[in-house]
Amino acid sequence: MKYAWVATQHGHAVRTLCRALQVSPSGYYAWRSRQPGDRALENQRLIQCIRELHVVTREAYGTTRIWQALRQEGETCGRHRVRRLRQQHSIQTRRRRRYLRTRAPYQRVPAAPNRLTWPFSSPGPDRIWVADITYVPTRQGWLYLAAVLDVYSRRIVGWAMSDRPEQALACNALTMALGQRHPAPGAIHHSDQGAQYTSKTYRKQLADAGLVSSMSRKGLPYDNAVMESFFSSLKQELIHHERFKDRDAARTAIFEYIESFYNRQRLHSSLGYRSPEAFERMAEVTN
Repeated sequence: MKYAWVATQHGHAVRTLCRALQVSPSGYYAWRSRQPGDRALENQRLIQCIRELHVVTREAYGTTRIWQALRQEGETCGRHRVRRLRQQHSIQTRRRRRYLRTRAPYQRVPAAPNRLTWPFSSPGPDRIWVADITYVPTRQGWLYLAAVLDVYSRRIVGWAMSDRPEQALACNALTMALGQRHPAPGAIHHSDQGAQYTSKTYRKQLADAGLVSSMSRKGLPYDNAVMESFFSSLKQELIHHERFKDRDAARTAIFEYIESFYNRQRLHSSLGYRSPEAFERMAEVTN
């Protein structure tokens, strides 16, 4: 460490610096001419792999997810080594911001019972869907995102965006989900008690598709924790670090995040560090 410090002090005589640190100038020059060992060369190669993954994963992965991603690419390094290299090279995960949730308007329509319990899991694909709406700030105004998520694989199976949080927004997301997937009659659809989900139009759409409605208890957003987790990831990994000039820019970025990154690449600890798409492919093979 002393020799490394001497190497950074330009404009001062090496002998003077070595005398102040009580080290020999010959030792310093020997240190400078020494070739890096195999371990140092391997660390240089590994840190480059970590940097590349850090960029590809939107600076969202911590040590464990980076380590799991490296293992899936054939690396045999240890988790503690990855942590040490990240710390030495100041590679930091983007920090979460506090998640604020808007209040839904008061509803006179009786809510459906809460049919989900912790731990939130599904026995198979398209057996339990969860849905919700969040908002995205842009310089043009708010953009609202409605999403439908399959609890089994954590995949976003339907989504829609609009400049208004109206009932049609939720219906469009559900229409997309029903067009892409074909849940069997009796599958559960869980949401909060917002106006979009308690409307007659939405409830009729659920009934026509054979879906059974389930709703979170008032004031308990953790009843829909799986969807809240997705929105938290979306905001941490994209929205909080962007300044969208207009709604179209936000739409493009969110589309790319959901379809290219979240569904196909992002590793989920609840899925054994697999992406939703990889988890579904594995389930098809084993079944």
